[in-house]
Amino acid sequence: MKAKVLIIWLLVFSTHLINAQISTPTTWSFETSKKNVQVGDELELVFKVSILDHWHFYSNDFVLEIGPTPAAFNFKKDPGCQLIGKPKPINPKEEYDEVFEGKVRFFDHYAEFRQKVKILSPIKVISGVYEGQACIDTDGRCVQVEGDFSFPISVKAPVGSDSKLPDSQTPKIETGAISIPDTTAVLAQTDTAQTSASAQSVPDSTIKPVVVNSDATAGSGESLLLFMWLAFLSGLVALLTPCVFPMIPMTVTFFTRQSKSRAEGIGKATAYGLSIIVLYVLIGTLVSRFNGPEFANFVSTHWAPNLFFFFIFILFGLSFLGAFEIVLPSSWVNAADRQSDKGGIYGIFFMAFTIVLVSFSCTGPIVGSILVQSAGGAVIKPIVGMLGYSLAFALPFTLFAIFPQWLTSLPKSGGWLNSVKVVLGFVELAFALKFFSIADQAYHWRLLDREVYLAAWIVIFTLTGFYLLGKIRLPHDSPIEKLSVSRLSLSIVVFSFVAYMIPGLWGAPLKKLSGYLPPETSQDFYLRNAKPGSAATSSISTLCDPPKYADFLHLPHNIQGYFDMKQALACAKQQNKPVFVDFTGHGCVNCREMEASVWSDPEVLKRLETDFVVVAIYVDDKTELPESDWYVSKNDGREKKTIGKQNADLQVAQYGSNSQPLYVLLSPDGKLLTQPRSYNLNVQEFVQFLDEGKAKMKGI
Repeated sequence: MKAKVLIIWLLVFSTHLINAQISTPTTWSFETSKKNVQVGDELELVFKVSILDHWHFYSNDFVLEIGPTPAAFNFKKDPGCQLIGKPKPINPKEEYDEVFEGKVRFFDHYAEFRQKVKILSPIKVISGVYEGQACIDTDGRCVQVEGDFSFPISVKAPVGSDSKLPDSQTPKIETGAISIPDTTAVLAQTDTAQTSASAQSVPDSTIKPVVVNSDATAGSGESLLLFMWLAFLSGLVALLTPCVFPMIPMTVTFFTRQSKSRAEGIGKATAYGLSIIVLYVLIGTLVSRFNGPEFANFVSTHWAPNLFFFFIFILFGLSFLGAFEIVLPSSWVNAADRQSDKGGIYGIFFMAFTIVLVSFSCTGPIVGSILVQSAGGAVIKPIVGMLGYSLAFALPFTLFAIFPQWLTSLPKSGGWLNSVKVVLGFVELAFALKFFSIADQAYHWRLLDREVYLAAWIVIFTLTGFYLLGKIRLPHDSPIEKLSVSRLSLSIVVFSFVAYMIPGLWGAPLKKLSGYLPPETSQDFYLRNAKPGSAATSSISTLCDPPKYADFLHLPHNIQGYFDMKQALACAKQQNKPVFVDFTGHGCVNCREMEASVWSDPEVLKRLETDFVVVAIYVDDKTELPESDWYVSKNDGREKKTIGKQNADLQVAQYGSNSQPLYVLLSPDGKLLTQPRSYNLNVQEFVQFLDEGKAKMKGI
């Protein structure tokens, strides 16, 4: 028993260490484009960055007012060299970030930057400091990175000249591959870092190939399994369409009657099912092969593919509703059918090919939806999606061949099949808006703001509900004499979904749909006190004094609090309350998720507003403090000039962590009340965390 308790304790402790430890996702090395140069020559300084799997490092050629920290390179001034232009990133990826409402550029696995310089006089080294931000795809954590760089320069002196360099220019920094030290702290972005890439071109031959994990954006294996499961469910839905369902008994009966034995019939049906799987997986493989990794950026940011998918979904949706029928050329179907008459495995394969072609008008929109959702540059995801879909699609042909008596239990074909198709048409129309929304946000057209998007969804799903109740009839529909329990139940679900969306027209967050809707900041009208992210509008009477930096830093949900640790601790002593410390950042996606999903809970919000002095510590803020407030860090020996640098230094020095969010509960004298907590969307556990800190405070 003691051993079990010890093991559990060790697991809990190791989990805490993993969450709190310093993250070092990048390793840097430096080299020059020329080994030997003369005064007057130009050369390139090459920064090479190795990035851990699932992490990405932001480039230096984008600017967002509120967003991730771009990379920056601060060179030590030296009269012996002259910088030409700005550091140039080599082939960064680009995508639209819905959280920050703008385009970001970043690298996966490997990054490279090049700075052109001109040598003006003999020097031995060019040095400085790099800084930036790296984030992990699996759980959204972000860390600020910083380190020294040093390029040894070998300058050939002209013939007859003294080649000795002044002692003051002797390099004192070790060169070679430099890893970010474990005590990495945030070095916030300065104005000089927010610049675009240099106009100087780099020959293609000098660019190192980038090895991209194309499924990094797909997340972990868990997300792939979830996607495969959703694709499997889509395959089951496809079986219920008018083009496929009647084919099940016909095909199985053909195999059982044409076979000399039951075993032969099962074998042929199994080969038929496997042929269907091979065909669909082949489609997924071709999609993944021809899209390639760069297709993800194109789909994510450019208006053309998003509007193309928007119109494709509209086309499929109208087809499902009965406006017209999408069919493949009859010559294709006839050719495949002729090949199926040849018998054997060859004939069975072409029988499967024939049903894939014949059922295209019903299954095409569903297959297309899976491929569109998975084709953002991923390599594995389209294949996994098609595997899941085809397994469901092929399964009944094999199972009914093994158990032919099950055929008698199948419902008869009828008008219900067309009803399934029409409902899918409404769903296709709804999801078409997502693609238009991406283009609308990326190019700031403001044609499909959040309330307009919601209004369209509310109308579409309301019509779906009325259709299920039989109040609307479309082409190919049979009259409904009696409403079945299944249709009534589904209509209840649809109308409940509509009722859930309606408050969103007036600013309700609708957390369950946040991944499909435009950001709340695009909404124009709110019944609540303020828009998300806006400053507090209520009185500051619960605070001891006006908070510093409140003119540009804010807390969510109109919570009153501070943005400076000393000020918060002073107020906590005055009010005898514990301090809730929120280590956060402008570019922290998980921080926004916690605020939207956990802080907004009434129990959490009540405790934060009444039981704690709240302080938000922004680790990536770029505001430079007065020179009298600057200091040199004991952690890394660098001068900390900005709010973000000093706050990040505090987090690393005091709590051994450089990732956000990190939540800390302190007594008024700055002592820990309980173990710090990081990203976790479990509301009840967060309430317990707050209550534990409050109870410890009472015991002091």
